[in-house]
Amino acid sequence: MARSHVERLELDELTCWRVRYGASELLISQQGAQILSYQEDDQPPLIWLSEQAAYRRGQGVRGGVPVCWPWFGNLQRNPQAVQDMHAQPATAPAHGLVRSMDWQLQDIDSQEHGICLDFAFNTRNQPLTDWPHAAELHLRIRLDERLHIELHSHNLGDTPLAISQALHSYFAVSDIRHVSVEGLHGCRYLETLEDWQTRQQYGALDFSGETDRIYLDTPAQLSILDRAWQRRIQLHSSGSKSAVLWNPWIDKAQRLSQFTADAWQGMLCIEHANVMDDICLLAAGEQRQLSVTISSQPL
Repeated sequence: MARSHVERLELDELTCWRVRYGASELLISQQGAQILSYQEDDQPPLIWLSEQAAYRRGQGVRGGVPVCWPWFGNLQRNPQAVQDMHAQPATAPAHGLVRSMDWQLQDIDSQEHGICLDFAFNTRNQPLTDWPHAAELHLRIRLDERLHIELHSHNLGDTPLAISQALHSYFAVSDIRHVSVEGLHGCRYLETLEDWQTRQQYGALDFSGETDRIYLDTPAQLSILDRAWQRRIQLHSSGSKSAVLWNPWIDKAQRLSQFTADAWQGMLCIEHANVMDDICLLAAGEQRQLSVTISSQPL
């Protein structure tokens, strides 16, 4: 049986948790319940973390897997039902309100074949600015031979709740110019860099410039083919029919915080999400789950 271990540590202003199971290691911040890194001994990391990551209270950390909730991206680009949940959509911050809030670590369950951590956030205990609704979130992180991430949203109110959300995963790659994403053939996508035009993907997705696309009606299985590192990162999702793919490339990388000028070469965001027509409409008392399982295999 593989050995497991959990250690609390402080990184500058943030409380974090280092989790080991066998050869695998996770680093998780209590702020935002954000996975910061994930890798196996002597292997390149699977989850990318910026060399310039800043561990400051009230500030998102560049990299890892931020939780975007109760909306993704610019709120004013979201469907009207999601905008209507907020009192001031024009001034709402990007990617929601829980990334920079402390979540509560409710449970650590060390099992024979893995270890599971359960983080919770309740808006009745920690009200969100200009978002006057009652909801509870759980982020369940299980580490075994793979990494399993489950985001559970529960509407505690007595009226319907409209949200968009994403697990904003930054993946580590050898060189984005020699990486492909498989599984998107035939999917429609919104090309946000070209006036949000609707287009269709043919074949695997290769990268030769800035990429910021919202893919619609996505399959449950996607993979990142990384020839230089001789591996395929497998992504299996549930509760999601949309995904956002992003790489800033050269020019935009110069304008990003906590981001070195050449960091764009070694990362790729694939964000399993509920966005656009795929938003969640939760009836009173209803719960919904968004999950992704991450693993790798040699080519």
